[in-house]
Amino acid sequence: MQVSVRTKGLVSGDSLREYVERKVDRLDRYLPDVSAAEVDLVVQQTRSDADSHVAQITLRSNRGVVLRSEERSGDMRSSIDAAMDKMERQIRNYKGKHWRSRARRQADRTEEPLVETVELEDEEDLGDVVRVKEFRTRPMSVEEAIEQMELIGHDFFIFYNVATANYSVVYRRNDGGYGVLLPELA
Repeated sequence: MQVSVRTKGLVSGDSLREYVERKVDRLDRYLPDVSAAEVDLVVQQTRSDADSHVAQITLRSNRGVVLRSEERSGDMRSSIDAAMDKMERQIRNYKGKHWRSRARRQADRTEEPLVETVELEDEEDLGDVVRVKEFRTRPMSVEEAIEQMELIGHDFFIFYNVATANYSVVYRRNDGGYGVLLPELA
């Protein structure tokens, strides 16, 4: 598993980097198909010092599944430990879901994940765009997309819909339900 550690507002010492790598390597026994782990360690200016140290962990599997956890505390090591505990709970939740049947796992091994990339020709013309994300996706059903959205903790998720053979978006509604956007070309 490839582990990358990024810091912001923090002097990154080797001992903290080794601590993070040791903790993240431990996740490999719970979820062996993880290909990459990204750890962001940020010290933010907040009103309360108890929330100033943020640790965010993102795991990407070979099958295109993304798991993310984020925790805040007054100490960076405490934030890392809390984010790791949350990640372990998410892995148990992910592995316990009934929709991952044996037949589905066999089908996943034969599919190659699609890679969506965004190429920027001229960054000056973009205006207020401050971040561009690239992500891998694979064809999935609406139910799988909702599950993936819940695993990463977002309010929306874009995916390639197998039912419509097009990209779609699922989102969490204010009433607690879910919605699906099905785009059509005009």
